[in-house]
Amino acid sequence: MDAKCEQIYVKNMVCNRCIMVVEDILKEMSLSPLSVKLGEITLEKPLDEKQKVLLAERLKSVGFEIIDSKKTRLIEKVKNAIIELVYRDNSDLKTNLSDYIAGKTNHDYTYISNLFSEVENTTIEKYFILQKTERVKELLVYDELSLNEIAAMLNYSSTAHLSSQFKKVTGLTPSHFKQIKENKRKPLDKV
Repeated sequence: MDAKCEQIYVKNMVCNRCIMVVEDILKEMSLSPLSVKLGEITLEKPLDEKQKVLLAERLKSVGFEIIDSKKTRLIEKVKNAIIELVYRDNSDLKTNLSDYIAGKTNHDYTYISNLFSEVENTTIEKYFILQKTERVKELLVYDELSLNEIAAMLNYSSTAHLSSQFKKVTGLTPSHFKQIKENKRKPLDKV
């Protein structure tokens, strides 16, 4: 990254719609981003103090927060990597989670894992399972794939494993969840 650029990390920016909202805010503020991706904004040039305050206020008004702490930025990077893995990079689900996270963050997995547990009061693995469960809920609501297809897509060893994990997290079997017809999904930033 060019030394003149500014990297800004944003909490709760977890989906493509979030990216579009942030891009609109930057455009309204006449700021030129080099890139906007999950949890990160790269601007062509650094902001002055007044612009930083205004950007923070605008982002906060739509549910986002600028992250200042290096540890918090790393945690958000882990969360965003897991969300990308579960929702976009399904083919990478076959890789080892610890290797995937270490590769995405350029940090030792043991350090990341301990930091994540300390800050989030849960493990990376549990967070990953919660994200996979939310993805299963989404796919069940869409009703386009069979449970076997969902299990294969999300790299479960079997449909029984998916069903068991789903019930453990939600208290419902996938088929019962489907029958309820209420939207029991959580926003990704609330998982």
